[in-house]
Amino acid sequence: MKNERGFTLVEMLIVLLVISVLLIITIPNLSAQNKSIRTKGCAALLSSAQAQTEAYYIENDDFPESIDVLVSDGYLKQKECPNGDVLSYGTTEGEVISGPPVTP
Repeated sequence: MKNERGFTLVEMLIVLLVISVLLIITIPNLSAQNKSIRTKGCAALLSSAQAQTEAYYIENDDFPESIDVLVSDGYLKQKECPNGDVLSYGTTEGEVISGPPVTP
């Protein structure tokens, strides 16, 4: 029993300090990466929506009246980006854009 050694309070505090410093460094970096991923996800959805709009045009000889038509006809699964922006049509016929949701 005399040869058994445990951790001292100082050693435990040093370990907790090191873990805390690592967390302080890591968490803000993860938040920045999450924002980047959401932005890239929106760009991918925008590109896909543009391609599906053109596919709709090829099959129906006309552009859909709104993005909702693409969703209801199964061309798109959703019209909202991961970052919260909503897809809509731009000023050019068939041009898909994204922006913050508009509340009536």
